[in-house]
Amino acid sequence: MAEISAKRAADCLELSEKVKRTKEETENARGEAEDESENILSAFRTRTVLSESAREKTIFVHGKLADQEAVVILEKTPIRQEAVAELLCGSTLKLEMRNDIYSTYRLQPSPHLNEIKTTVICPATEKHVKKFQRQESFLVEETGNDYQSITLPYIQKQSFSIQWVYNILDKKAEAERIVFEDPDQEVGFILLPDFKWDQTQLDDLYLIAIVHQRGIKSLRDLTSDHVPLLQNISQKGKEAILQHYKLPDSKLRVYLHYQPSYYHLHVHFTVLGFEAAGCNVERAHLLADVIQNLQADPQYYKNRTLYCPLRADDGLLSEFKEAGRL
Repeated sequence: MAEISAKRAADCLELSEKVKRTKEETENARGEAEDESENILSAFRTRTVLSESAREKTIFVHGKLADQEAVVILEKTPIRQEAVAELLCGSTLKLEMRNDIYSTYRLQPSPHLNEIKTTVICPATEKHVKKFQRQESFLVEETGNDYQSITLPYIQKQSFSIQWVYNILDKKAEAERIVFEDPDQEVGFILLPDFKWDQTQLDDLYLIAIVHQRGIKSLRDLTSDHVPLLQNISQKGKEAILQHYKLPDSKLRVYLHYQPSYYHLHVHFTVLGFEAAGCNVERAHLLADVIQNLQADPQYYKNRTLYCPLRADDGLLSEFKEAGRL
């Protein structure tokens, strides 16, 4: 037993030295980028906390950045399997409680193992602020006629900006994040990681396929003419994920949202065991089901009654109330 304890102590000492070297190398490599991030956040002035989740380890903060409205999202990064040994040997412990066989501690890891993923939206619009604010939701029943008379006019009236989507498609932004592209303007798309995925482990893999074809706002615009586009996304998206991440399609959930968070057709790819926000049945529509429905009825989503959750402050919810549909 003494020999085993001595070996563990020696292993931890060796790992501690390795941790110090890794820390120094990491800090040197970050250099300018880290300084820039620090400068940006030092100018942020908090106004209010929009929402927080102890389960998901996230907090959404509204404030001002250089006199512009801004939203900052702070998210604890997941613990990676390969970092466990370093966490156990290279951290400091402070005892909180001990009772018989149970004890709890405050563990303080090395800074490079204690990062917080930070997303900054600036300038943030009122829509951004409301999006991240905790609110009650209501399930709306939308018929094909409701879409034409209520939802579509609302979308057109709001003129939601999707310039950031076009920046991706035109390679003006995020070009280095692209995992795969089919450049065909009719059936092609760009596949890239969603911002909610930190790309460090596969347990919460999350990618988005954004179609090149413009003018398709959502599920409601799809007809049988779009089946080749959807089949291409399904096939090539899965092949790209298999090639890059070694995940077969049997481990993927591939779906569309309705209502979508932005009105340019895009498809979500998540690993099956990950409960991503919006993957629940009232909002997510499996891509395979969408394809089969359109093959059976070319106008399926033009006429089908769809259900979608809307937040209390959503302008579309107000439109449904005014029309007596809720």
